[in-house]
Amino acid sequence: MAANTSPATTLVGREISVTRTFDAPRKVVYQAWTDPTHLAAWWGPVGFTNPVCEVDARVGGKVRIHMKGPDGAIYPMQGVFEELVDPERIVMLTSVDAADGSTQFEVRTTVTLAEAEGRTTIRVHAKVITATTDAAPQIAGMEPGWSQSIDRLQTHVAPNQSITPREMVTTRVLNAPPELVYKAWTEPDRLAHWWGPNGFTNTIHQMDVRPGGAWRLTMHGPDGTDYPNESAFLQVMAPRLLVYYHSSAPKFVSVVTFAPEGTGTNLTLLSHFLSDEDFDSAMNVYGAVEGAKQTLARLAEFIGPTGT
Repeated sequence: MAANTSPATTLVGREISVTRTFDAPRKVVYQAWTDPTHLAAWWGPVGFTNPVCEVDARVGGKVRIHMKGPDGAIYPMQGVFEELVDPERIVMLTSVDAADGSTQFEVRTTVTLAEAEGRTTIRVHAKVITATTDAAPQIAGMEPGWSQSIDRLQTHVAPNQSITPREMVTTRVLNAPPELVYKAWTEPDRLAHWWGPNGFTNTIHQMDVRPGGAWRLTMHGPDGTDYPNESAFLQVMAPRLLVYYHSSAPKFVSVVTFAPEGTGTNLTLLSHFLSDEDFDSAMNVYGAVEGAKQTLARLAEFIGPTGT
């Protein structure tokens, strides 16, 4: 088993695509991308606001956005429109800057819009053009970030169109303090003993527990089937919080919280799936609800009644 090695994947060339169909005309969706008042209302993941949103919607025109996270941190972004075909296509080259003003990474984003019977199908394709190693956490979160942004865009342009909740929450109270439970999640030699539903074993290839770090393992089912899993850590706050993005199908973001409860830990595992298809696959093909319950039961057994 290997742990704490640098991520194997390169940052430059990373690309993602998100496709969604809205109950709204194409012209309305296009305007939501090119009018600063509309753009500020939905841009960014859930919980983010955009106190600065400037848009010059013409070829060569600039866009400047300051995203404000739930914790108050500001994430500056700037870019230029490379192509605008109203209301069919938008191409932007954007950069995300560090606190000192240097560019962490650049992304070329292509948005295509197709309309049929008053509904708009939008496809967002984003590709990393340049990047520094410091950009790994942001790039790892690019796909789930876009998925949440497009959910917010849907709410903005089609408020009467429902969005499937696509979340699964599992909790368990464990007889050990958060520090010990956190170690069971982040140390490969411990994790391999309990991860997965009943009867599963694990080979952990890489576990780099830091923002942007890779987590690669193969789960071996009781029938001999292998299930490769690829994830990247987005947030790491020992021993209280882990957030990771599972990039293998089905795709989801999991938030694991370790809250003290007496001498033990109240552990909550919340998984948000990136699409309806991912959610349906997890529920109906992989049996995720029962699998998560069995996994946390195995964790409780591994820790033991005395938390040792």
